Amino acid sequence: MKGWLPLALGVLAVVVGAVWTLQGLGRLGGSAMTGETVWAVIGPIVALAGLVLLGLGLRARSRRTPS
Repeated sequence: MKGWLPLALGVLAVVVGAVWTLQGLGRLGGSAMTGETVWAVIGPIVALAGLVLLGLGLRARSRRTPS
């Protein structure tokens, strides 16, 4: 897997997770997910998975750079 793919997916997952968390907590309206507790739980899990992907992507990119 290339280094840029986990980075891109990680950023996307962090953003989506943050939006889902805010919607679940009722801080961001305009959706059927607003105020639903399940999204306040799923959101941080997705954001955490995104952070893991970001870490993996950064490690993969740092290994490919010549010393």
